[in-house]
Amino acid sequence: MVLCQGRGFSWKGVAVYPGVSEIFISRDGGNKKYASVLAPGQHEGLGKTSDEGISSWGWNLNGQHSTYHALFPRAWTIYDGEPDPDLKVSCRQISPFVPHDYRDSSLPTAVFVYTLVNTGKERAKVSLLFTWANSIGGISHLSGDHVNEPFIGEDGVSGVLLHHKTAKGNPPVTFAVAASETQNVNVTVLPCFGLTEGSFITARKMWGKMMQDGQFDRENFNIGPSMPSSPGETLCAAVSASAWVEPHGKCTIAFALAWSSPKIKFSKGSSYHRRYTKFYGISERAAVDLVHDALTNYKHWEEEIEKWQSPILEDIRLPEWYKFTLFNELYFLVAGGTVWIDSSSPSADVKSDQDPPIKVESKNIKVTEAEMNCRHSTGFEHTSTSGCNSSTGVGLKQNGSSTIPRKKRSCKHFSHHLKTEDQLDGNEDVGRFLYLEGVEYIMWCTYDVHFYASFALLELFPKIELNIQRDFAKAVLSEDGRKVKFLAEGNYGIRKVRGAVPHDLGTHDPWNEMNAYNIHDTSKWKDLNSKFVLQVYRDFAATGDMAFGIEVWPAVRTAMEYMEQFDRDDDGLIENDGFPDQTYDAWTVHGVSAYCGCLWLAALQAAAAMAQRLGDKFFAETCKTKFFSAKSAFEKKLWNGSYFNYDSGSSSNSKSIQADQLAGQWYTSSSGLGPIFDEFKTRSSLQKIFDFNVMKVKGGRMGAVNGMHPNGKVDESCMQSREVWTGVTYAVAANMLLAGMEEEAFTTAEGIFIAGWSEEGFGYWFQTPEGWTTNGHYRSLIYMRPLAIWSMQWVLSPPKAIIEAPKINMMDRIVISPATFSLSLPETRVRKIANKTACFGNSSLQCTC
Repeated sequence: MVLCQGRGFSWKGVAVYPGVSEIFISRDGGNKKYASVLAPGQHEGLGKTSDEGISSWGWNLNGQHSTYHALFPRAWTIYDGEPDPDLKVSCRQISPFVPHDYRDSSLPTAVFVYTLVNTGKERAKVSLLFTWANSIGGISHLSGDHVNEPFIGEDGVSGVLLHHKTAKGNPPVTFAVAASETQNVNVTVLPCFGLTEGSFITARKMWGKMMQDGQFDRENFNIGPSMPSSPGETLCAAVSASAWVEPHGKCTIAFALAWSSPKIKFSKGSSYHRRYTKFYGISERAAVDLVHDALTNYKHWEEEIEKWQSPILEDIRLPEWYKFTLFNELYFLVAGGTVWIDSSSPSADVKSDQDPPIKVESKNIKVTEAEMNCRHSTGFEHTSTSGCNSSTGVGLKQNGSSTIPRKKRSCKHFSHHLKTEDQLDGNEDVGRFLYLEGVEYIMWCTYDVHFYASFALLELFPKIELNIQRDFAKAVLSEDGRKVKFLAEGNYGIRKVRGAVPHDLGTHDPWNEMNAYNIHDTSKWKDLNSKFVLQVYRDFAATGDMAFGIEVWPAVRTAMEYMEQFDRDDDGLIENDGFPDQTYDAWTVHGVSAYCGCLWLAALQAAAAMAQRLGDKFFAETCKTKFFSAKSAFEKKLWNGSYFNYDSGSSSNSKSIQADQLAGQWYTSSSGLGPIFDEFKTRSSLQKIFDFNVMKVKGGRMGAVNGMHPNGKVDESCMQSREVWTGVTYAVAANMLLAGMEEEAFTTAEGIFIAGWSEEGFGYWFQTPEGWTTNGHYRSLIYMRPLAIWSMQWVLSPPKAIIEAPKINMMDRIVISPATFSLSLPETRVRKIANKTACFGNSSLQCTC
């Protein structure tokens, strides 16, 4: 995956600084010539006669006739009569981001297809130039020892390799820039040029050569690798593709960019091979094969992208702004510091000695599944042997067949988007996946935020989503006893407590050293465990993956049992502890809270439903009993007749209207479970949020503010209460869709489009922040949570398993036996589910199962 943008992009943790495209046009036997860098505006160094760098080039576009359109993963830049008034140039940028294709979507490459239309009466010779600097920025930019090398590949693909030696012993990267030679397109290269006077060929001389000849010398392909660059020297390369365009004719020229950086190395020493190496090997020279395959396969990628996007783009029910915002918010899946590794091929140098080793228990575990005794009489024998070096989890052996009848219903507006190939090839290893909370909050897979963003992965790459849940399931059953100081309270605790869902998978050594977040002790947060249970159930229900359900079930039970300590008065409902103990980590909560309490109710419902489906009847009964008790307490303490109060305390904001108060209801309804609250309470709360949090902020043109006093004034009790959170606004809109409030839903979400994406907004396109104030001041650009817009599409087009699920409330199926209230009571007459899971190889975590 690669994001095609003019400003720059990143892929799998490699920062990439794009080159520049240029055009040279000759007409009337050379009597008419046009040339320009294909970028509007002027370079800052323009006019310096002594400059030998890129400011000496022709920056001749004013941009008045140039437009840019984006529909991720493609983008179009149109130059209509610039610089030649009789030539229309369009550049189509294509990234292999293809839903459900776990091979091609991992490839570090992009294609730039230029279409040239000659509207004049004379034939034109057009030369396009793709230039690239041998650099990844940072301290290695001018460190030297970089080498450029021309190549001629198969099927007319030729170009230049740029071998970059990174600093501080970090893994190297090799770029490839190339073009496709055809009967009408001639490709030549200039393997090396520099930006300073001392260079053998300078940028100024390169420009002069193209102005004169419109191409480079063919002999350049034979000169071999360049001399390594000197410290302080910038090494650049250029690929030229030239073609004749007849009067009123059209021509296509395709360039490709690839970068091969086979190894990802984290700061504490752990190294892994990137996902694409599974198919291309670990040589940096794989870049040649990558650009070749990009130039020969991009048409197929486009066909698949159009098949995916067309049903949404052609849906007349959907507003136009929603359609392109839906796709463009996906930029974060590739620009959010993404790392996608091949889990089967760890790199040789795995770990440093920075931390003292902590003993990790390593036992072979044999697990036998008893008969499930389910409603549909499906028998499973579940056997696995796993130790601490296992990364694949448990296996499932099925000793029978299960036919679960589903009542079909007509749903002409819905599509089956969890494709069958994801389910048929269930054993495919799709690797392990990390993405950052945001470029300012550098923590991998921050879980309280992934709760909102995960709808995008589940919809488009469900196997990746399941693997993320597997990683967190293993973490729940593990413990890391190293001491950590928590900054907000100044106290100490341990890094990871068994039973608590970690806040994140780490920063410097992900998977092995979790909980990089150290502002508060997240083992005392009240939302993480509930969010884990809710995500697992939603993914289990949507994919129908029984093996996944059985594998993570021990962690689900443990996560639920862990939360019982926060029920202080034995009413089944958890209480908050007077500090910001949830995702709103600056917003203090006292007693029962609408946000965490509703999530807990939803988790009880989801855990009960999952237990019922897996045959753990005792736990299902226990969760149901606790649910009804907790719900009664929740409504008694928080319902005020029109919405649920922020919390049950007596602070000045306890009666605030929280936009996110029904987050639990949003998840259960999205998972095909019955409603938590009656229709009146749900619609009344959402209407209150719409009338106050949305419409009283700039007339609904900014999204939903997190907190609003019942007198119509924004809750200013903390930074987060007065912010509009983009991802939460999308989630609230999805909740409104679920409640049948379509007009309110799209009006709510449109506020994010107006403020963030439209021309009248703040200019946050392709960098949607976590939030902004009512004055438009942003916090944390390029953030994970806005991917929650895909929860709206999830409602509009739910997966087949959700559509066809029986409409009987799962809670009504569970028959309660006497004395089933404590979640941690021993099991009786239920199958034994693995109480141990494989812990992390080479980890500082101790498996305490």
